[in-house]
Amino acid sequence: MKRKSCVSIILFLAVCSSSVHAAQYSILAWNDLGMHCYNRDFRDLAVLPPFNNLWAQVIKIGNPPQIITNGIRVTYSFPNNTYSVGKSNFWDYEQNLFGVNLPPNIGLTGKGLSGEMDRKDNHFVAEGIPLTEFQDSAPSTPYPYQLAKIIVRDIATNAILASQTTVAPASTEMRCDSCHYDGGVDGISTGRVETNILTLHDKENSDEYPPGHSDLLMQRRPVLCAECHASNALNAPGVPGYPSLSRAMHKKHADEVVSNTNGCYLCHPGPQTLCLRDVMSTKFGMGCISCHGNMDSVAQNPSPWLNEPRCDSAACHGSKYAQNSALYRMSTGHGGVYCAACHDSPHAIAPSREKNDSIKFIALQGRIGTLTNCMACHSSIPKTPGPHGATGSGFSVSPGALFPLLKDQP
Repeated sequence: MKRKSCVSIILFLAVCSSSVHAAQYSILAWNDLGMHCYNRDFRDLAVLPPFNNLWAQVIKIGNPPQIITNGIRVTYSFPNNTYSVGKSNFWDYEQNLFGVNLPPNIGLTGKGLSGEMDRKDNHFVAEGIPLTEFQDSAPSTPYPYQLAKIIVRDIATNAILASQTTVAPASTEMRCDSCHYDGGVDGISTGRVETNILTLHDKENSDEYPPGHSDLLMQRRPVLCAECHASNALNAPGVPGYPSLSRAMHKKHADEVVSNTNGCYLCHPGPQTLCLRDVMSTKFGMGCISCHGNMDSVAQNPSPWLNEPRCDSAACHGSKYAQNSALYRMSTGHGGVYCAACHDSPHAIAPSREKNDSIKFIALQGRIGTLTNCMACHSSIPKTPGPHGATGSGFSVSPGALFPLLKDQP
């Protein structure tokens, strides 16, 4: 290596190290899912509304570090996504779909596109943000990996203690049009994909509609799918005896699509969005089915959304990566820090394919990838082993010490 390159690297590390030491607080912020999807058009049917979540933990740097929740106020905003009405017609139909009359740009939980995050135990959450995939600067061009600005202020003085940028993913790319175009299924041609779907549903199921729901779906639009088919994502119980929305969809289409990630992308955000973007997919060739199983397997899930693949299963990382919750996204580890705070969201496990996902990691440790720099939270390198038994030396923890699969990761 040339001397100039060595000097550049040393200076880079020195700057990163000094900036970490100069800080008093770190913000670990993330989205609870790898992607939130919602319908592009709500005039006929709705699977999911605009509904995004942000999580954050605030760390006071020290030995030991402290997770703090008192005496601070945590806010969120989207500098280039300040309105949703006009980017989505959800606010024209929310009364019929959800029985509520919402103010413009306010979501189902009362959250807007900026505001204060709610304190929950040892973290902060903003749930139900009505975020769309369209930026103010390009309101008709999909941009799935939206950027949120998280700011922590001292309540007493209103002084900014720390700030962070994180991704809040959103997409309308549910490719029903791949099959349900005019004439695509049973020759049905109504002029719109959504009404083609409802017409087919009426044709195949109208004699089984429950009492009180006996009208043809085409005659009582817009229709919320979770009105009949239970959805844990919406906390909707559905109609007793009817399959959950997940079971109905996966079972119905199990023989209609290819059994791989491309098949999943016919409903889940892809192939432009490519919502599965984590290191397991980009580096190790894993796909949706590697963790979730095929369509038939997903259809048998007794509690979708609440019962999902585990990192600590024998087939995956094992007990060294044990979860203390049924869900990875709800699990905590090292010092009470959430797993997703260091590893990132499901389907976006660091390092992600998307540059926006890496912004926060670069800010915290000067490079992409899982947060392995002890100095992001500690004021000096700990002498005791860190998460998963990793030990640190010098400026940061070796990625290979934490994750054997990533030993050749730059």
